[in-house]
Amino acid sequence: MSARQAAAALAAGMGIGRFAYTPILPLMTAQAGLTAQAGASLATANYAGYFVGALACTAIPGLSRSQAVHRCSLVLLVATLAAMPLTHSTVVWLVLRLIAGLASALVFVIAVGARPGWGMGGIGAGIALSGLVVLAHAQWQVAWWLAAGLSALLAVGAWTLCPGTPATSATSSADAPRRWFVALFTSYTLEGVGYIIAATFLVAAINGPLGSGAWVLVGLAAAGSPALMLLLGRRWAQTRLLPVALIIQAAGIALPALVGGPVAALVAAVLFGATFVGIATTTLGIGAHLRVPRAASALTAGYSAGQILGPLLAAPLLHHGYHLALLLASVIVLLGAVAANGLRTAARPRSFTAGGTGS
Repeated sequence: MSARQAAAALAAGMGIGRFAYTPILPLMTAQAGLTAQAGASLATANYAGYFVGALACTAIPGLSRSQAVHRCSLVLLVATLAAMPLTHSTVVWLVLRLIAGLASALVFVIAVGARPGWGMGGIGAGIALSGLVVLAHAQWQVAWWLAAGLSALLAVGAWTLCPGTPATSATSSADAPRRWFVALFTSYTLEGVGYIIAATFLVAAINGPLGSGAWVLVGLAAAGSPALMLLLGRRWAQTRLLPVALIIQAAGIALPALVGGPVAALVAAVLFGATFVGIATTTLGIGAHLRVPRAASALTAGYSAGQILGPLLAAPLLHHGYHLALLLASVIVLLGAVAANGLRTAARPRSFTAGGTGS
């Protein structure tokens, strides 16, 4: 039951609460007068809030074990989504996206602490729903209200989620995890930088109805990625799967920048969606295995710090369209794969299988 509740929480807090902005961004640019630079600033505000929430969970562990915090965060998410169409003020939008980011981080860490397993696929389901919202009604204000309504329904399903603490596994050496955790943290932070550029601007780069359709594909692929990683983890160690997944993601991000046309766009959407949730699931699983205190919160903080940096790095490139920004993101994710490759000798290959991490 907790996996279903966690899936609902992640769909509301992450799939819609954070990522509904991606398909709505082109609508706000066309209909609400939002500039590309202001759009990047709104994204950065959301990621800054997420970073603060992740740091808070690291500094105050009790937050990630509180059902009251979980419920308040869900209410905040719904309220901030519903408030977006009530103004045309960029400053107010910045504040709303900041609060939404903070609440999303709390929901994410709490849901991960409940050991959702396949429930991580809820992120992808929420993303697919956010894309369908835009396909259903291409008016920016109505899209936000529909997103708020969907988030509220999912919040009801997640309301009784009981926070917990994920189990950890023993490691083969007492002093090795620190070195390995640094490599894992570096890889995940770089992934945060690169993936968020694509997650923010992929729909705008593809443009038109195809962009929203591609975002639905991202969500559907992401919904199945935790199960896919679990299946692959029965044959290969997580420490081997992680760099491969990062390389595949980098290729997917670069594809629409290098090859035009709808086929390339849709293939890119599938590759991106099929990897980013799986990368998160695998990384958090390895972190739990290494028995680093509050590993999930620390990794999420690094990931969110990367997400703050990503739009800032991409913003100067947006004057020339989105293609250069996507290429930059691809290169950064490849660097994350290089860092993750350092984990391949971290332990005996079978000790990092997906089934034994408690992720």
